[in-house]
Amino acid sequence: MFDDPDGMLAMLRESAAGFTAQHSGTKSLRDKRASAGDLDKQAWKAMAEAGWTGLLLPEGLGGAGLGMREQAVLSEALGRALIAEPVAMAAVFSGALLANVSVSEERTRLCAGIADSSVIAVPAWQNPSKSSHARPVVATATAGGFALTGEKHFVDAARSATDFLVVADCSEGCLLLSVPAASAGVTINERPGIDGAMIASLTFAGCEVPESLVLARAESADALLESPILHARLALAAELAGIASRALEITIGYTKDRVQFGKPIASFQAIQHRLVDMWSDAEFACAAVVNAVETLDAGDVRAARLAVLAAKARAGDAAVSICRRTLHLHGAMGFTDECDIGLYLKRAINLNATLGQSEALRLQFVELERAA
Repeated sequence: MFDDPDGMLAMLRESAAGFTAQHSGTKSLRDKRASAGDLDKQAWKAMAEAGWTGLLLPEGLGGAGLGMREQAVLSEALGRALIAEPVAMAAVFSGALLANVSVSEERTRLCAGIADSSVIAVPAWQNPSKSSHARPVVATATAGGFALTGEKHFVDAARSATDFLVVADCSEGCLLLSVPAASAGVTINERPGIDGAMIASLTFAGCEVPESLVLARAESADALLESPILHARLALAAELAGIASRALEITIGYTKDRVQFGKPIASFQAIQHRLVDMWSDAEFACAAVVNAVETLDAGDVRAARLAVLAAKARAGDAAVSICRRTLHLHGAMGFTDECDIGLYLKRAINLNATLGQSEALRLQFVELERAA
């Protein structure tokens, strides 16, 4: 619920409605699971043609030059339709990462390619867990650039990617490098996520990267990643709010149609109480997203970080909790693969875990709030 004086948000909603009428999210998700796929390239190309993959990129870099208000509206619509493409990571995160680096030919190529879908540049920034024997990626200087060795985990759309945006440690701090997916020394290891789409880890074994593909240098990874994580979390929160709202609408319709003891089960007070509780959770999730967008627009960085953490935590909890309860209200049929409501739950669990579970985000919120 944003003010829309120029009608841009209404146009985005109409565009999303037209897209979802031609691209079934549930069918695409099932197709990915059956084929062990990670990205629907036809749908991704259509998104690029609609201007969505470059929505946040400046116009000078081939994007639409819009803001998080528009992105939130779009992400919420994609969540409602269960369009399970990695928009938050391969468009929002990558776009925010590239928008903050110095001008270069490689940056220009990547941004223009993301906007028109000729490039699928996905971030590879998450290190292995401390309990793992794998090492984070380290960049060692060579005569013509750097050699990368180590692993990055939880990479979306790795098989479909044309380029990886790799954050690597080096002797002077850290680097952001553009690594072609077909580079020698890069190995992709995939496993299915809970919603069926593939999640990958990347292994770099002496992968040579020329100096021309170094996009940025920084003292720490936090300096590179703070803005991309902030924007991607907000996009994920909006998508989760859309999932929660749509799952509730589907369930309200089902309870009106499902007859027991001669009456629709929606007429039973116990069912009505559950539906009202779910409606409240969905509305609070949407309100948290609106608050985060408006706080981010106001320009107070610390307040925006707090608001985004709160929005992602609340929307993640709401989506998972609502989808679990909708599954229960659907009865035994809710657990069958033919029933779409189960796909909403799986997608909610996946997105809730991306960039931090709700519990972890609340701890970050408290830590940041007390640091003032």
